Amino acid sequence: MKKLILLLLVTLSLQAAERPVRVYVDVVGDLFHAGHVQFFKKAKAEGDYLIVGIHGDDACADYKRRPILSLEERKVVIEACSYVDEVIVNSPIGISAEWMKEHEIDLVIHGDDYDKEKVKEQYGVPIKMGKFKSVPYTEGISTSDIIKRIQRLR
Repeated sequence: MKKLILLLLVTLSLQAAERPVRVYVDVVGDLFHAGHVQFFKKAKAEGDYLIVGIHGDDACADYKRRPILSLEERKVVIEACSYVDEVIVNSPIGISAEWMKEHEIDLVIHGDDYDKEKVKEQYGVPIKMGKFKSVPYTEGISTSDIIKRIQRLR
């Protein structure tokens, strides 16, 4: 009987180890650029399967600004990135335990360029669960920077 229990525990342990680590990031993803690619690359390096949640147009307008590209345009470009395994549109701003469970998310990643209060507000649940990590922000390029470049060139 002890051998059977030990075999069962080893089997379950191996199955858990074989399950890919599912990493989640959420983005606006407007005017897709090299900074986005580097962020996805860093996030993917933290696991095996990268899920990108894209915030809807209205949520972005309330949160930052209305995106220049439509949600569908942003989705198509982000899906084409080789680091991305899955895209979820209209992802929430703020991650709940239910969201993580529904999408089997093991780790939530965000850039380290965030205000600490916003991080607590939007990522408090994965932080409390010990399933949050920040990665270095890619300096020198952002959607806001691209918009400013375009305005200067006009």
